[in-house]
Amino acid sequence: MLRIEHLVKKYEDFTLDCSMEVRPGCVTGLIGQNGAGKSTTFKAILGLIHRDGGKVEAFGKDVEEFTVKDKQKLGVVLSDSGFSGYLNIHDIIPVLANLYGTFDKDFFMKQVQRFGLPTDKKIKEFSTGMKAKLKVLAAISHRAKLLILDEPTVGLDVVARDELLELLRDFMEAEEDRSILISSHISGDLESLCDDLYMVHEGKIILHEDTDVLLSDYALLKVNSSQYEKLDKQYILRHKKESFGYTCLTNQKRYYLENYPQTVIEKGSVDEVIAMMIRGEA
Repeated sequence: MLRIEHLVKKYEDFTLDCSMEVRPGCVTGLIGQNGAGKSTTFKAILGLIHRDGGKVEAFGKDVEEFTVKDKQKLGVVLSDSGFSGYLNIHDIIPVLANLYGTFDKDFFMKQVQRFGLPTDKKIKEFSTGMKAKLKVLAAISHRAKLLILDEPTVGLDVVARDELLELLRDFMEAEEDRSILISSHISGDLESLCDDLYMVHEGKIILHEDTDVLLSDYALLKVNSSQYEKLDKQYILRHKKESFGYTCLTNQKRYYLENYPQTVIEKGSVDEVIAMMIRGEA
């Protein structure tokens, strides 16, 4: 669905160089700290900033060769974009209808009612959650095949995030050949939504894993200095010195459970994996 090969964007103090793939029918997450390169990646994919190298293909075609018809297969939400605050929902319907020949007004209005969005109130008077839902509704209401969503849940409370994620799950279930590329710094959102995750740090992809594998096979070993010296380190990805000894990140939890039964082994969350991959030593 989307293939990125050595996408390069250079700034004075930052260089992005990443490769990744979004498979048909899958939700792929891009995770990392603020400033790691998530938004730069999204903008370069969409041609909103000039890329200095690499290839970006969607639907088997270089995005630089996209026609208007090709672009209509995309649904996009960027963290720093949105509709004019002086418009209301009635105002943006003809805008969307003119932009997208496949805009489904009935579906759009049904979702507007479902989420209780006011149709006559100016968007600048919307809550943060209302604005986020409206942006996602606009992205999915023209039967897009690929959604590119940069931090769509940022600033939302737990209930609003859950409603928005439910909307994305409904989008994926409606047709088999749809895909989503989504970034978020809220790991719980991605754990429940994504099929696989890429981790970007300082412009580089440092980890790619299926979400199920990450949640089932990755773990944190808590060991003292003596245990650390005796530990078989062939499956240790990162380690970090602690007051009690060491914390070690592994992607082979079962191996250490079977061979080191006295060792404290904790299931690693996405947040903990991120922290260890960034702060731990290889």
